Amino acid sequence: MPVVAEAGNKGEKIRSDCFIQFNLLKSGGLKIELTSKVKSLFGNDIIRQIKDICSFFDVRHAQVQLEDSGALPFVIEARMEAAIKQVVRSDKSLLMPMIQQNEYKSSRDRFRFTRLYLPGNTPSMMLNAGIHHPNGIILDLEDSVAPHKKEEARLLVRNALLQVDFYGAERMVRINQLPMGLDDLPFVVPFNAHVILIPKCENAQTVKSVEKKATEILHETGQENTLFYMPIIENALGVEHAYEIATASGNIVAMAIGLEDYTADLGVGRSEGGEESFYARTRMVNACKAANIQPIDSVYSDVDNMDALQKQVIKSKSLGFEGMGCIHPRQIPVIHDGFRPGQEEIERARKIIEAYEEAVSKGSGVVSLGSKMIDPPVVKRAQKTIRLIEALGNTDGRIKENRFDSL
Repeated sequence: MPVVAEAGNKGEKIRSDCFIQFNLLKSGGLKIELTSKVKSLFGNDIIRQIKDICSFFDVRHAQVQLEDSGALPFVIEARMEAAIKQVVRSDKSLLMPMIQQNEYKSSRDRFRFTRLYLPGNTPSMMLNAGIHHPNGIILDLEDSVAPHKKEEARLLVRNALLQVDFYGAERMVRINQLPMGLDDLPFVVPFNAHVILIPKCENAQTVKSVEKKATEILHETGQENTLFYMPIIENALGVEHAYEIATASGNIVAMAIGLEDYTADLGVGRSEGGEESFYARTRMVNACKAANIQPIDSVYSDVDNMDALQKQVIKSKSLGFEGMGCIHPRQIPVIHDGFRPGQEEIERARKIIEAYEEAVSKGSGVVSLGSKMIDPPVVKRAQKTIRLIEALGNTDGRIKENRFDSL
């Protein structure tokens, strides 16, 4: 077992984080060295927090060097716990209280037009992500986290779920590919995460394994939260098993496709037209519609090309997708605007609902618009369109804060 441990990040471009060196000693008490630009204002508070954390883990003799880059208390706590647990055997978890703003729940039919990916080991990107009003915020434990930083990221994501204001966005976590992803769940499930994203999903058993473990954790911790799942299809085998995956659990609310890994699996590059992924995307959409869940398209990786993104959103919507991933906040309003119903679609939806309400008032089981019969699924889609417009509540395509909570 090592005597010296390190946790966190440092460097000129690092902000809202800290770097800790922790050296376990045999005697001499606690020796704390703090480097911080705000030491004169908050130094005593930071040192007090370090002492409290050491006391919680029964550490009496240690040298702690902390280089602060504007870390908030929940970050310092996560970094300290990560460092201590590298050299001290402990089953304890130092949990901060959940802020009241994050006690809201989610729902199966919530709109998921945008979900913003945030690296799970980069606190600076977490703090203000909610002000951009994505439908969902994804704390990512998979591809964006280096292998040797996985343990640290788990603790930071856990603390972020407790302490970061998500401004009403759906709280999502992308776990690691199984089997490693099962070890992520204790750091996510008990802390009011709404949706677990399951990467590189190839079959139904992958979903069932995650759900089984998550259910056990909920029971052990006395939680009664409803946890939803979003499998991500990222290779050819997953595409062929799309419907099997989509129906693997009653708590699956959406399924996404990851085109970077999918095209790599095919051995081809991603083109602007997307011809190489057309089969996969349409097959996945069809599976989702058959399973009555939301199909979510892949991210668009060129964050500087808004015109190309707009075209991609229009194409995505035309294929039947109901949302996309985002890797930069500037993509959010473009995607919201693209998935916003057009004026012609809105007017038709209103006419269908008027015809439906008139038929109901007359006690008629037949709904017609002009000479055309209107089936129940068409009415339901029209109602969803109107609810969407009410939720958008404005003319620029941006979704207002918390407007989706009741939908």
